[in-house]
Amino acid sequence: MTDTTDSQASLFPLGSGISLPAPPPESISRLATLLAELEPSVRAAANAGAAEAAARSAGAPRGAANSLYVALRCKSVRTASHGLRVALIASGWATELNLPDHEREAIEIAALLHDVGILGLPDEILSKPGNLDPDESRLMNQARKMSATILRQASADPRVEEIVEHVPAWYDGSRPAYPLRGEAIPLGSRLISIVEAFDAMITEQVYRPAMSLERAGIELFRSAGTQFDPALVNLFARFPASTLGQCRQEASGRKIRSLAPEISNSYWALTDCSSHAGDRPDMRLFKDRLLDNMHDAVVFIDSSLRILRWNHGAERLTGIAGPSICDRLWAPGLLSMRSERGDAIGEDECPVNNAIVSGAQSLRRLSITARTRDRVAVDSHTIPVADSHGAILGAVLVLHDASPEISLQERCQSLHAKATRDPLTQVANRAEFDRVFELFVKTHRQQQVACSLIICDLDFFKSVNDTYGHQAGDEVIKSLATLLKSSCRPGDLVARYGGEEFVLLCADCGNGAAARRADQIRSRLAQTPQRSLGGRAVTASFGVTEIQPGDTAETMLRRADRGLLTAKEKGRNTVVQLGAGSRSSEFSEEPATWGRADGGKAVCFFASLATPMPPAVAREKLAGFIADHQAKVANQGETDITLVITNGGLPRRRRGDRSISLVVALKIRTGAESKQLGGTPQPAVQTEIEVTVRPRRNRDRRRSAVEDAARQLTASLRSYLGARENPCLWRSATARSE
Repeated sequence: MTDTTDSQASLFPLGSGISLPAPPPESISRLATLLAELEPSVRAAANAGAAEAAARSAGAPRGAANSLYVALRCKSVRTASHGLRVALIASGWATELNLPDHEREAIEIAALLHDVGILGLPDEILSKPGNLDPDESRLMNQARKMSATILRQASADPRVEEIVEHVPAWYDGSRPAYPLRGEAIPLGSRLISIVEAFDAMITEQVYRPAMSLERAGIELFRSAGTQFDPALVNLFARFPASTLGQCRQEASGRKIRSLAPEISNSYWALTDCSSHAGDRPDMRLFKDRLLDNMHDAVVFIDSSLRILRWNHGAERLTGIAGPSICDRLWAPGLLSMRSERGDAIGEDECPVNNAIVSGAQSLRRLSITARTRDRVAVDSHTIPVADSHGAILGAVLVLHDASPEISLQERCQSLHAKATRDPLTQVANRAEFDRVFELFVKTHRQQQVACSLIICDLDFFKSVNDTYGHQAGDEVIKSLATLLKSSCRPGDLVARYGGEEFVLLCADCGNGAAARRADQIRSRLAQTPQRSLGGRAVTASFGVTEIQPGDTAETMLRRADRGLLTAKEKGRNTVVQLGAGSRSSEFSEEPATWGRADGGKAVCFFASLATPMPPAVAREKLAGFIADHQAKVANQGETDITLVITNGGLPRRRRGDRSISLVVALKIRTGAESKQLGGTPQPAVQTEIEVTVRPRRNRDRRRSAVEDAARQLTASLRSYLGARENPCLWRSATARSE
């Protein structure tokens, strides 16, 4: 394989510094934090100055652009926040691509207002929590076209309207009503389509959690050549993290960031989907802490059936993230509510609707579809909320899990309560973490539930001890431990791993959510004056990862630690997210096809994989796999790599089991997947990998143990590479083995 990558760190966090054929350097980015935490800024930005600077950049009349953005925000804060995130990243990317100022400015404004056509959509479609029906989808597509029509009348720059008009177009020309294809589509449209898809994937949605950065990158590669311009996808994957901060500052100094001065200060703030206007600040803190740490699900719903609050207990019970469901409409079908008799509950029987209409409380035993998609019995308590004049403002819905089984979170919480404490910080110690972590990973894998690991380390801690003394250093350590404990949810575990290093196990939490939690802790620590240091603040670096198919406790911990080391290398006081995560049906633990060589006499398996990532990116992913599994590179060539992996990265049924050493032979080559462009097949580059797994020694004939280890190892390799089974490659490998 030839290496065509540049020398800068790339957008998607990839591999480590393992010696492979012409490896690119370690890649990492802070774009996850950049994209995920702008909702409070959008709320602050919806004022008279919000679009004024944007209007000037596009040459549009000041009042027209101002009115459009304010109207968009008033219609849908969620859509306005999406537009602002897309505009910020598109602006930075256009700067990195060295586009002329006039093109970059047109792209910025087109990105900011590309969804302005939703002004004509009914509110029930925008706030609908479920899938749209065909008629609603047709209206949504019409709204896309209306965006261009509105901007045509409001903008003095025809380039903005042209870009917005073709954002929905697919690169291969296959999307109906959008005849342009390939490079005939305006560059700005092709660029924005990639950024908005990426933002949608890493943002929490009602129907799915936020994807990890790596998983979103894999999906972009998978759609390259059909939906997206493949050349731009490759460039976006290499968007250098080293210049991201500079791009951010340039955008701030020019047009987009001037939308609101508050954005600069709240840039890294976490999304808060709840509203507390009118509360005393101190009482708000008490209420927030109470709600977020209740085991029961608590939902606030206003009189128009709009969801205002969805606490962590509701997230745990239903699997629906709060940021994705707030501001949407409540319906009993959202949780598939059923009555005591098992009948589906309609709008007329819904306890929330009845409480708002009648003003009476209700207590009922119901069943809902829980996060595991199984039905769970719940005790439903619905409480109407009225003002001082008796007018109904909405209702509070409390759901208590009445199932007889002890939930995963309760079991983890029980372990947390019994943990052996670190005497300084009163969190779990290293020995207890090691014991709990293995059970934690095993339980989450069995129940196919996402869980994440955050590992953090204080920056320049030695200088703290050397300058202020060890007692001051102990106070700083306790300060970080307090922040970590305050961010815990039911089922989480905080442990002191050693010295100034801590770990946080996050139950039922994906990569994106864990990264946001880590960045909240990072920000709070950096803003907390330390009394023992004379009011000076300290910082910490964080590595975050989510469990994925084929993981063991050891590989998951090494991947998080690799993220921490990368954060240190990239300047400290940052969060690095690694891993594709577990939220993908294609990443099953079971490879779809296996072959056995030597007539079935020897344990030797073939797997044939294909990943949409280019070879250079696949090599970086493979480097991370090698590092996390502590594999030894026995042999490597231009297209062949042979690895030796022992029990350090393999599963063991019992601690006393003899070690298993496996030899993994990889044949890597560039393939072509046929894709259509206007009726003409166009090859899309993909990387094909033949995998052969066998025991290192002939006496290793414990078929069951070796087979389990080989299957899990291959599942792990698929996760790192974002690969699928390649039937064509499988047939060729089988023919050679015969």
